[in-house]
Amino acid sequence: MVKDLFERIQNNKGPLGKWASQAEGYYVFPKLEGELGPRMKFHGKEILNWSLNDYLGLANHPEVRKVDAEAAAQYGAAYPMGARMMSGHTDVHEQLERELATFVKKEAAYLLNFGYQGIMSAIDALVTKNDIIVYDVDAHACIIDGVRLHMGKRFTYKHNDLESMEKNLQRATKMATETGGGILFITEGVFGMRGQQGKLKEIVAMKQKYNFRLLVDDAHGFGTLGKTGAGAGEEQDCQDGIDVYFSTFAKSMASIGAFLAGDKDIIDYLKYNLRSQMFAKSLPMIQTVGALKRLQLLRDNPGLKDKLWENVNALQNGLKDKGFNIGDTNTCVTPVYLEGSIPEAMVMVNDLRENYNIFLSIVVYPVIPKGIILLRMIPTASHLLSDIEETLAAFEAIREKLVNGTYKKIAEATTIDVS
Repeated sequence: MVKDLFERIQNNKGPLGKWASQAEGYYVFPKLEGELGPRMKFHGKEILNWSLNDYLGLANHPEVRKVDAEAAAQYGAAYPMGARMMSGHTDVHEQLERELATFVKKEAAYLLNFGYQGIMSAIDALVTKNDIIVYDVDAHACIIDGVRLHMGKRFTYKHNDLESMEKNLQRATKMATETGGGILFITEGVFGMRGQQGKLKEIVAMKQKYNFRLLVDDAHGFGTLGKTGAGAGEEQDCQDGIDVYFSTFAKSMASIGAFLAGDKDIIDYLKYNLRSQMFAKSLPMIQTVGALKRLQLLRDNPGLKDKLWENVNALQNGLKDKGFNIGDTNTCVTPVYLEGSIPEAMVMVNDLRENYNIFLSIVVYPVIPKGIILLRMIPTASHLLSDIEETLAAFEAIREKLVNGTYKKIAEATTIDVS
């Protein structure tokens, strides 16, 4: 007897979906209101927001808002219609690609409609069933989903572990010799959960010993790292060793879209084989024109990145001075590690939001080990030093409540009202 396909779905909502009735609208799918920035509204109250990836504060930059509005008025939301290959190609798309390639010091670039589907499709296009993929076990979900499309062999290495990298490159080399294929090595410029840079310089050095090509997802590094803001490869002085460079517009560029950059022959190949772009509508002109303006501000106003790092250093140094564990982050991403259960974490977040008016992302098991609570903060160029002082004081207060058992008692005795 054939089962009803939906029976499993109705009986098992998934690891996150099973909490929906308790968490939706407050802990997950929260509704932030007002203009994007450090101060927004949540459930009718003003909150200090540490959850936006608007690193350089461009989301509400007056020049950006002006160009976005002018592009909307001139082109509407639909132009150009159709996929780039068929009817959706313009000089503006080409101009943006040229400027992006120059900025990240590559021969050519290719625009993508969305970062998630773009890198998935890039992985799919770069390998055949005979090729081997080697990738970081902590890679972002978009990379993992791209690897799932691969019909050949893949190996994961321990996060940022050079010994594990080399061991798996040896395995991949042996396997590729047997299949007659090549090796694609995938890592991130910045790991967005814990804030560590990928060990790009060391990985590039391994290319002298092993024959592989390197794909780097630098979504969090683009605009925030390197002398010019060109990312983690520039920061580590190894950009030339990155064969395919990827970044999204959803972080420092505060928009929608993404791009790939590399040698012209590789980018030309991707243009004609990247299924997510060949069969999808072109990036609308509003986003394309807007991205040109954002790139110009990022490139020509180093003060934006300087202000970002002033805030990053103030926040991270302040946390360390007060004895908080922020791991080994060496980027803007600021994790704070505390010990506690999921119920305690829910009480603590409720306290932060309702009594201290601070909104941030929280991560618990199964994303991180049981008994650990990760509070993930994203400082931006728009935050004020007074915002940081306010946050540090609130963190000292919630830590005391966590340590003295206040949150545990509340979690055991009550159900949090999140209505």
